[in-house]
Formats: sequence, structure tokens, C-alpha cells
Amino acid sequence: MKPRIAIPLPTSTDLPYNQRSWPAYATAVTRSGGEPVAIDLSSTPAQLNGLAATCDGILLPGSPADVDPALYGAERDPASAPADPAREAVDYLLLDHAAKFSKPVLGICFGVQSLNVWRGGSLIQDLTPLPVNHEAGSKVAIAHSALVAPNSLLASLLTPEEAPESNGFLRLPINTSHHQSIAAPGDGLRIVARCPDDGVIEAVELDHDDSVFHVEHSAEHSSGSSTPRQFLLGVQWHPERSFDISPASRALFQRLVSEAQPSADARTASPSPSPQAP
Repeated sequence: MKPRIAIPLPTSTDLPYNQRSWPAYATAVTRSGGEPVAIDLSSTPAQLNGLAATCDGILLPGSPADVDPALYGAERDPASAPADPAREAVDYLLLDHAAKFSKPVLGICFGVQSLNVWRGGSLIQDLTPLPVNHEAGSKVAIAHSALVAPNSLLASLLTPEEAPESNGFLRLPINTSHHQSIAAPGDGLRIVARCPDDGVIEAVELDHDDSVFHVEHSAEHSSGSSTPRQFLLGVQWHPERSFDISPASRALFQRLVSEAQPSADARTASPSPSPQAP
């Protein structure tokens, strides 16, 4: 069975934006061997929990909203876009579910910011004063580069042709379309990529002792626990936009789907619940 990947609709307030952006994430998941599952932001918690149980991985997409600064104890900057409480609630419920059942998570742009705040981190509310145009947008295929830590999970997905070594790091060309970024990483997250020109954090991942974590070796790395370590990775750029031109972008989605496969296999193998006696 193909792994089912839950993808929330990006926003509860802008239907045209959802219609433009959500299909790109869904297409990337489909082309990577998964089955995208749209998560309606108007669903009740009971509906969301039921749907999450049928999914094997979580993809948190971008959004025109900004995370509510109150969630990380900050006053709202006038440059901060309005929050989307419905999107935040869905993200948090899905992240809670993924953590409980060790399901893989990939956060993209707003998605990595939401993930970071959920884990207790904070955000920079506006990058405008900095020298790099992080708001380049979807029409700019390569806005700048990111320096990726070589001993990271993210680095394990890169090829030397696309991300050559540069002063001890891997230099990956990326697109970019954001005006906020991670300030302090959340609990258990480590910084694995930065923009070399201004130090903006471009990617974080779960800080395992062995950061290059493979599902097939989960028993070996679990220190006797039967629960595999969770795949948790967030990038500030938009790999769904560069899927056709970037091996790294394809590898991100393919890894999410492959990490979700064991859950799909287990879900398929589980017997259906017996009907209750009257």
C-alpha cells in the first residue's frame, strides 16, 4: 500500500491560494510514491484524529499567514501577517499525533516555522532589513544558497553535483519565498543549514545522536526501545517548486514517503476491528 501523507490546506482564509499551492505538494508526494491526503482546516478534532490515524506521514506546507507571536511569547511586529488559528490548530494536532506514533514529518516554509514553535522555539518576525532577498518568490528558481552541515540527515540527501563542498559545508542552491525565519530552535531541533550571506536558518532536524537516521536501522539505533526514532525535518525553502530541476528537492519528498512506508505496511497488516456485539 502506498503511504498516505497528510497535507493540511495551507490557509483557512484564502481559497485561491490553496487552489494554486496545495496541488504542487500533492503532486510531489504522488510522484514520490505516496498518496496525498488533503486535511480540511474546518474539521473537528475528532475528525482530524480519525483521519490522522489513516495517514502514515505528515507534510506541513507553506502559508501566507504567520505564526501567532503569542505562541512563542513575543509581541506582534507590525510587519507580521495575520495569524491563522485554524491552520495552527491542525498543525499542532497532526504534530502531536506524529510524535505519539513516531510518524515522519516534513515541514516546508511556514511548516518549518510552525513545527519550530510547536517544539518551543521562536521566530524572527521580519527579515526585511537583512541583505538577502528571502522574499524572492516562486518565479525565481534560485534565490541564494544554503550551507548544509555535512553530518546531517539533510546532507545525506544531497549529491556532490548539486551541493558541492565549500569550506566544510555543502552549498545547496535554493529558492526562497518568506519574510520570517527561525530565531531559536525548538526543543530537540538542531540547525543544519544557514544562508551564508546573513546567517538566516534554512533547515532544522531532530537532533539524534546519529543524525543520519534510516528506518531500516531503527531497531539498531533505538537503544533497546521498540519505538523507532522519528523522522523530523524542516526546510525554509520550497522543494515542491523545484521538484523537476533539483535532485535534493525530489530526495526530500522521496525520503518522507520511504519513512512513512513502515506505518503503511503495519496499517495494511492490521486486522479490521471486529464488529461490536449488540
